[in-house]
Amino acid sequence: MKVTRLPDVEPRPRRVAVGTFDGVHLGHREVIRDADTVLTFDPHPTTVVHPAAVPKLITTLERKAELVGSLGAQELVVIPFDRDFAAQSAQSFIDDILVGALHATHVSVGENFRFGHRASGDPAMLAADGRFETRVVQLLEADGEIVSSSHIRGLLLGGALDYANQLLVDPFVMRGEVVHGDKRGRELGYPTANLVPEEAYVLPGHGVYACVANGSHLAAVNVGVRPMFKTGRGELIEAYLLDFAGDLYGSQLELTFHHRLRGERRFESVDALIEQMGRDVEETRRLLAERG
Repeated sequence: MKVTRLPDVEPRPRRVAVGTFDGVHLGHREVIRDADTVLTFDPHPTTVVHPAAVPKLITTLERKAELVGSLGAQELVVIPFDRDFAAQSAQSFIDDILVGALHATHVSVGENFRFGHRASGDPAMLAADGRFETRVVQLLEADGEIVSSSHIRGLLLGGALDYANQLLVDPFVMRGEVVHGDKRGRELGYPTANLVPEEAYVLPGHGVYACVANGSHLAAVNVGVRPMFKTGRGELIEAYLLDFAGDLYGSQLELTFHHRLRGERRFESVDALIEQMGRDVEETRRLLAERG
Protein backbone atom coordinates (compact mmCIF):
# COMPACT_ATOMS: atom_id res chain seq x y z
CA MET A 1 0.00 0.00 0.00
CA LYS A 2 1.47 3.30 -1.12
CA VAL A 3 0.62 6.30 1.07
CA THR A 4 0.95 9.65 -0.71
CA ARG A 5 0.32 13.19 0.47
CA LEU A 6 -1.81 15.04 -2.06
CA PRO A 7 0.93 17.46 -3.19
CA ASP A 8 3.11 14.47 -4.16
CA VAL A 9 0.67 12.47 -6.31
CA GLU A 10 1.82 11.25 -9.68
CA PRO A 11 -0.43 11.92 -12.69
CA ARG A 12 -2.30 8.79 -13.79
CA PRO A 13 -5.93 7.77 -14.34
CA ARG A 14 -7.55 6.68 -11.07
CA ARG A 15 -10.68 5.02 -9.74
CA VAL A 16 -11.09 7.04 -6.56
CA ALA A 17 -13.08 6.39 -3.38
CA VAL A 18 -13.41 9.50 -1.20
CA GLY A 19 -14.15 9.73 2.51
CA THR A 20 -12.80 9.99 6.03
CA PHE A 21 -13.12 6.21 6.49
CA ASP A 22 -12.38 6.10 10.22
CA GLY A 23 -12.46 2.43 11.15
CA VAL A 24 -12.84 1.22 7.53
CA HIS A 25 -16.08 -0.50 8.54
CA LEU A 26 -18.62 -2.47 6.49
CA GLY A 27 -20.16 0.65 4.94
CA HIS A 28 -16.79 2.12 4.04
CA ARG A 29 -15.76 -1.11 2.38
CA GLU A 30 -18.65 -0.90 -0.04
CA VAL A 31 -17.57 2.64 -1.00
CA ILE A 32 -13.97 1.48 -1.46
CA ARG A 33 -14.90 -1.59 -3.53
CA ASP A 34 -13.35 -1.50 -7.04
CA ALA A 35 -11.29 1.65 -6.26
CA ASP A 36 -7.56 1.60 -6.93
CA THR A 37 -7.07 4.85 -4.96
CA VAL A 38 -8.61 5.96 -1.68
CA LEU A 39 -8.65 9.69 -0.94
CA THR A 40 -8.87 10.62 2.73
CA PHE A 41 -8.13 13.47 5.12
CA ASP A 42 -5.66 13.98 7.97
CA PRO A 43 -6.32 15.26 10.53
CA HIS A 44 -10.05 14.48 10.80
CA PRO A 45 -11.92 17.41 9.19
CA THR A 46 -13.84 18.11 12.40
CA THR A 47 -10.53 19.11 14.01
CA VAL A 48 -10.56 22.22 11.82
CA VAL A 49 -14.22 22.95 11.09
CA HIS A 50 -15.70 22.14 14.51
CA PRO A 51 -12.88 21.59 17.05
CA ALA A 52 -15.28 21.43 20.00
CA ALA A 53 -16.82 18.26 18.57
CA VAL A 54 -13.75 16.30 17.49
CA PRO A 55 -14.48 12.55 17.82
CA LYS A 56 -12.03 10.08 19.29
CA LEU A 57 -10.78 8.10 16.31
CA ILE A 58 -11.01 4.36 15.82
CA THR A 59 -7.96 4.03 13.59
CA THR A 60 -4.64 5.77 13.18
CA LEU A 61 -3.64 6.79 9.66
CA GLU A 62 -1.18 3.88 9.64
CA ARG A 63 -3.90 1.38 10.54
CA LYS A 64 -6.27 2.92 7.99
CA ALA A 65 -3.64 2.41 5.28
CA GLU A 66 -3.25 -1.25 6.25
CA LEU A 67 -6.99 -1.87 6.12
CA VAL A 68 -7.43 -0.04 2.82
CA GLY A 69 -4.55 -2.00 1.33
CA SER A 70 -6.12 -5.28 2.44
CA LEU A 71 -9.17 -4.40 0.31
CA GLY A 72 -7.12 -4.26 -2.87
CA ALA A 73 -6.57 -0.52 -3.27
CA GLN A 74 -3.10 0.41 -4.47
CA GLU A 75 -2.75 3.88 -3.00
CA LEU A 76 -3.99 5.96 -0.08
CA VAL A 77 -3.84 9.65 -0.96
CA VAL A 78 -3.94 11.89 2.10
CA ILE A 79 -5.17 15.50 1.99
CA PRO A 80 -3.55 17.57 4.77
CA PHE A 81 -6.75 19.10 6.12
CA ASP A 82 -6.20 22.68 7.30
CA ARG A 83 -8.06 26.00 7.25
CA ASP A 84 -6.98 26.76 3.69
CA PHE A 85 -8.34 23.47 2.47
CA ALA A 86 -11.54 23.91 4.46
CA ALA A 87 -12.09 27.24 2.70
CA GLN A 88 -11.81 25.67 -0.76
CA SER A 89 -15.01 25.67 -2.80
CA ALA A 90 -16.76 22.45 -3.76
CA GLN A 91 -16.12 23.15 -7.43
CA SER A 92 -12.42 23.66 -6.73
CA PHE A 93 -12.31 20.29 -4.97
CA ILE A 94 -13.64 18.68 -8.14
CA ASP A 95 -11.56 20.69 -10.60
CA ASP A 96 -8.25 20.88 -8.77
CA ILE A 97 -8.16 17.61 -6.84
CA LEU A 98 -10.38 14.95 -8.38
CA VAL A 99 -9.74 15.95 -11.99
CA GLY A 100 -6.58 18.05 -11.88
CA ALA A 101 -4.40 16.15 -9.41
CA LEU A 102 -5.89 12.64 -9.40
CA HIS A 103 -7.14 12.37 -13.01
CA ALA A 104 -10.19 10.53 -11.69
CA THR A 105 -12.11 8.42 -14.19
CA HIS A 106 -14.46 7.02 -11.52
CA VAL A 107 -15.43 8.53 -8.16
CA SER A 108 -17.14 6.55 -5.38
CA VAL A 109 -18.68 8.19 -2.29
CA GLY A 110 -21.23 7.46 0.39
CA GLU A 111 -24.64 9.09 0.07
CA ASN A 112 -23.92 11.37 3.05
CA PHE A 113 -20.58 12.62 1.72
CA ARG A 114 -20.19 16.41 1.70
CA PHE A 115 -17.26 18.48 0.54
CA GLY A 116 -16.10 22.02 -0.08
CA HIS A 117 -16.52 25.19 1.97
CA ARG A 118 -19.45 24.90 4.38
CA ALA A 119 -20.11 21.39 2.99
CA SER A 120 -21.74 22.88 -0.09
CA GLY A 121 -20.86 19.95 -2.37
CA ASP A 122 -22.80 16.68 -2.40
CA PRO A 123 -23.00 13.45 -4.44
CA ALA A 124 -25.46 15.04 -6.88
CA MET A 125 -22.85 17.66 -7.75
CA LEU A 126 -20.32 14.91 -8.45
CA ALA A 127 -22.81 12.95 -10.55
CA ALA A 128 -23.54 16.03 -12.66
CA ASP A 129 -19.89 16.28 -13.73
CA GLY A 130 -19.35 14.41 -16.98
CA ARG A 131 -15.58 14.15 -16.69
CA PHE A 132 -15.82 11.01 -14.52
CA GLU A 133 -18.35 8.35 -13.56
CA THR A 134 -19.85 8.72 -10.09
CA ARG A 135 -20.94 5.85 -7.86
CA VAL A 136 -23.03 6.81 -4.82
CA VAL A 137 -23.29 4.12 -2.14
CA GLN A 138 -26.33 4.07 0.12
CA LEU A 139 -25.82 4.00 3.87
CA LEU A 140 -25.65 0.45 5.20
CA GLU A 141 -27.94 -0.67 8.01
CA ALA A 142 -27.42 -3.50 10.51
CA ASP A 143 -30.03 -4.44 13.10
CA GLY A 144 -31.95 -1.26 12.40
CA GLU A 145 -28.95 1.06 12.90
CA ILE A 146 -26.88 2.91 10.32
CA VAL A 147 -23.37 1.47 10.25
CA SER A 148 -21.24 4.51 11.03
CA SER A 149 -17.97 5.37 12.73
CA SER A 150 -19.83 7.22 15.48
CA HIS A 151 -22.06 4.18 16.17
CA ILE A 152 -19.02 1.91 16.39
CA ARG A 153 -17.25 4.34 18.73
CA GLY A 154 -20.26 4.10 21.02
CA LEU A 155 -20.20 0.31 20.90
CA LEU A 156 -16.50 0.22 21.79
CA LEU A 157 -16.92 2.67 24.64
CA GLY A 158 -19.86 0.66 25.93
CA GLY A 159 -17.89 -2.57 25.90
CA ALA A 160 -19.84 -4.15 23.03
CA LEU A 161 -16.60 -5.29 21.42
CA ASP A 162 -17.87 -8.39 19.64
CA TYR A 163 -20.61 -6.45 17.86
CA ALA A 164 -18.25 -3.57 17.05
CA ASN A 165 -15.84 -6.08 15.52
CA GLN A 166 -18.62 -7.49 13.35
CA LEU A 167 -19.19 -4.03 11.90
CA LEU A 168 -15.47 -3.32 11.57
CA VAL A 169 -14.85 -6.75 9.96
CA ASP A 170 -11.19 -6.59 11.05
CA PRO A 171 -10.92 -6.58 14.86
CA PHE A 172 -10.25 -3.37 16.77
CA VAL A 173 -6.52 -2.66 17.19
CA MET A 174 -4.53 -0.44 19.55
CA ARG A 175 -0.81 0.30 19.40
CA GLY A 176 1.58 2.08 21.68
CA GLU A 177 4.92 2.11 23.43
CA VAL A 178 5.32 -0.12 26.47
CA VAL A 179 5.90 2.04 29.56
CA HIS A 180 6.79 1.36 33.17
CA GLY A 181 3.84 0.90 35.52
CA ASP A 182 3.58 0.21 39.26
CA LYS A 183 4.90 -3.37 38.88
CA ARG A 184 1.62 -4.46 40.50
CA GLY A 185 1.02 -7.25 38.00
CA ARG A 186 4.45 -8.71 38.68
CA GLU A 187 3.71 -8.76 42.41
CA LEU A 188 0.47 -10.63 41.71
CA GLY A 189 2.15 -13.20 39.48
CA TYR A 190 0.91 -11.69 36.22
CA PRO A 191 3.51 -9.21 34.90
CA THR A 192 1.99 -6.85 32.35
CA ALA A 193 3.12 -4.70 29.46
CA ASN A 194 1.52 -1.31 29.96
CA LEU A 195 0.31 1.24 27.42
CA VAL A 196 -0.94 4.74 28.18
CA PRO A 197 -3.98 5.50 25.97
CA GLU A 198 -3.62 8.31 23.46
CA GLU A 199 -6.20 11.02 24.04
CA ALA A 200 -7.11 11.28 20.35
CA TYR A 201 -8.23 7.65 20.01
CA VAL A 202 -11.21 5.72 21.32
CA LEU A 203 -10.62 3.33 24.20
CA PRO A 204 -12.74 0.20 24.73
CA GLY A 205 -14.94 0.31 27.80
CA HIS A 206 -13.23 -0.55 31.09
CA GLY A 207 -12.90 -4.29 31.45
CA VAL A 208 -10.87 -7.37 30.59
CA TYR A 209 -10.38 -8.54 27.01
CA ALA A 210 -8.98 -11.54 25.17
CA CYS A 211 -6.43 -10.13 22.74
CA VAL A 212 -3.55 -11.10 20.50
CA ALA A 213 -0.32 -9.15 21.03
CA ASN A 214 1.99 -8.38 18.09
CA GLY A 215 0.13 -10.84 15.91
CA SER A 216 1.22 -13.99 17.76
CA HIS A 217 1.00 -13.92 21.58
CA LEU A 218 -2.28 -14.50 23.38
CA ALA A 219 -2.89 -11.75 25.94
CA ALA A 220 -5.38 -11.06 28.72
CA VAL A 221 -5.74 -7.29 28.73
CA ASN A 222 -7.22 -5.00 31.36
CA VAL A 223 -8.45 -1.58 30.29
CA GLY A 224 -9.27 0.78 33.13
CA VAL A 225 -8.16 2.39 36.36
CA ARG A 226 -7.46 -0.66 38.61
CA PRO A 227 -10.07 0.01 41.34
CA MET A 228 -8.38 -2.38 43.81
CA PHE A 229 -5.37 -0.08 44.19
CA LYS A 230 -4.88 3.64 44.77
CA THR A 231 -2.21 4.38 42.20
CA GLY A 232 -2.80 8.02 41.35
CA ARG A 233 -2.72 7.03 37.69
CA GLY A 234 -5.42 7.50 35.09
CA GLU A 235 -6.58 4.97 32.52
CA LEU A 236 -4.07 2.31 31.57
CA ILE A 237 -3.97 -0.69 29.25
CA GLU A 238 -2.29 -3.65 30.98
CA ALA A 239 -1.50 -6.67 28.83
CA TYR A 240 -0.48 -10.01 30.32
CA LEU A 241 1.11 -12.01 27.50
CA LEU A 242 0.52 -15.73 28.03
CA ASP A 243 3.57 -18.00 27.92
CA PHE A 244 5.89 -15.05 27.28
CA ALA A 245 9.12 -14.11 29.00
CA GLY A 246 11.05 -11.04 27.97
CA ASP A 247 11.53 -7.31 28.35
CA LEU A 248 9.14 -5.19 26.27
CA TYR A 249 9.86 -1.78 27.83
CA GLY A 250 10.28 0.90 25.18
CA SER A 251 9.08 -1.34 22.35
CA GLN A 252 5.92 -0.96 20.30
CA LEU A 253 3.06 -3.26 21.23
CA GLU A 254 0.06 -3.99 19.03
CA LEU A 255 -3.06 -5.37 20.69
CA THR A 256 -5.84 -6.90 18.60
CA PHE A 257 -9.05 -7.07 20.64
CA HIS A 258 -11.08 -10.22 19.96
CA HIS A 259 -13.47 -10.71 22.90
CA ARG A 260 -14.61 -8.93 26.04
CA LEU A 261 -14.39 -11.20 29.09
CA ARG A 262 -15.90 -9.04 31.83
CA GLY A 263 -16.18 -5.55 33.23
CA GLU A 264 -13.63 -4.00 35.58
CA ARG A 265 -14.60 -4.28 39.23
CA ARG A 266 -13.30 -4.13 42.79
CA PHE A 267 -12.70 -7.45 44.56
CA GLU A 268 -13.10 -8.34 48.22
CA SER A 269 -9.43 -9.19 48.53
CA VAL A 270 -6.20 -9.38 46.57
CA ASP A 271 -6.47 -13.18 46.65
CA ALA A 272 -9.91 -12.98 45.03
CA LEU A 273 -8.45 -10.72 42.33
CA ILE A 274 -5.62 -13.18 41.67
CA GLU A 275 -8.10 -16.04 41.37
CA GLN A 276 -10.14 -14.05 38.85
CA MET A 277 -7.02 -13.15 36.87
CA GLY A 278 -6.28 -16.86 36.61
CA ARG A 279 -9.77 -17.46 35.23
CA ASP A 280 -9.33 -14.56 32.79
CA VAL A 281 -6.11 -16.10 31.49
CA GLU A 282 -7.70 -19.51 30.97
CA GLU A 283 -10.74 -17.97 29.28
CA THR A 284 -8.43 -16.05 26.95
CA ARG A 285 -6.62 -19.27 26.14
CA ARG A 286 -9.89 -21.08 25.50
CA LEU A 287 -11.42 -18.38 23.30
CA LEU A 288 -8.31 -17.90 21.21
CA ALA A 289 -7.06 -21.49 21.22
CA GLU A 290 -7.55 -21.84 17.47
CA ARG A 291 -4.87 -19.20 16.93
CA GLY A 292 -2.25 -21.44 18.57
